Amino acid sequence: MTIAVTGSMAFDYIMSFNGSFTDYIMPEQLERLSISVLVDSLRRERGGTAGNIAYNLALLGQKPLLMASVGNDAADYIADLAAHGVDTSAVLRVPDVLTASFFVSTDRGNRQIANFFIGAMAQSGRVRFGAQNYRAIKLATISPNAPQAMVDYVSECKTLGVPYVYDPSQQIPLFTKEQLIDGIDGARILIVNDYEFELIKQRTELTLAQMRRMAESIIITKGEYGSTIYTADDQMDIPAITTETVLDPTGAGDAYRAGLMAGLVNGLSLAEAGRLGTLTATYAIEAHGTQKHHYTMEEFAARYAANFEVTPDVAAFLEIRD
Repeated sequence: MTIAVTGSMAFDYIMSFNGSFTDYIMPEQLERLSISVLVDSLRRERGGTAGNIAYNLALLGQKPLLMASVGNDAADYIADLAAHGVDTSAVLRVPDVLTASFFVSTDRGNRQIANFFIGAMAQSGRVRFGAQNYRAIKLATISPNAPQAMVDYVSECKTLGVPYVYDPSQQIPLFTKEQLIDGIDGARILIVNDYEFELIKQRTELTLAQMRRMAESIIITKGEYGSTIYTADDQMDIPAITTETVLDPTGAGDAYRAGLMAGLVNGLSLAEAGRLGTLTATYAIEAHGTQKHHYTMEEFAARYAANFEVTPDVAAFLEIRD
């Protein structure tokens, strides 16, 4: 049995600006806005929701099936994921097109100006569940991607009987009310952060109580305040792990999703899987870049035991011995 990961594959161009964007913007001239700032640093990182989730799953000893599309500039990226243990056989390589790219500049007040080039991601819908060994997929994630591909994946998972984690996140504004409701209804898990959840409520006109009757579980991540897991009749609060080394929060949500799914497919409860996700997210924020953190399973197990109760199921998964 395997985990299927759908979502974006991208290169992130991350710039920092030590000034303030507000010094460059004249509110009364917004219709003629034209600003240029001199950034102080630039990093090019491998990213994308699918790439990040797959990388974190591989760190946890899983062999996820990556279902995504890349351009002609991602050969090394795909090769490195394969070397880590990711199954890249379903990756669509699109010739004469660049891989999707994210350009973001952040000022000293953590305000951001960003642009996203869709590139090869526009063709991700050509990668279909029906063309895979879908009966072996124990859990799939439908993460931010080309919007139509996400809509199609929801329909395909329902038709084929593939349990899925619905993760609309950044793409929520691009979906209709009906498309969002369809994604939530029947999902194994709906997972978003607290801001995105409020946006979903606004766009769907659904209450939390209504959504709890539609999805098996709802998980709302809240950064430094941890996460909350809702089922039809229960609520569990998972605390964040305190760390003195917060270098880059980008990709923490993807890491959380990887830990969560790894736990679930290996027989852990939702609460246990949520704690696993919390620890994977902690490793992610302690490094610059979404795929720069590393650990051995022994290191991971020791840190888990230092922060959470080790149940027999967790001990079996992490191979923790007395």
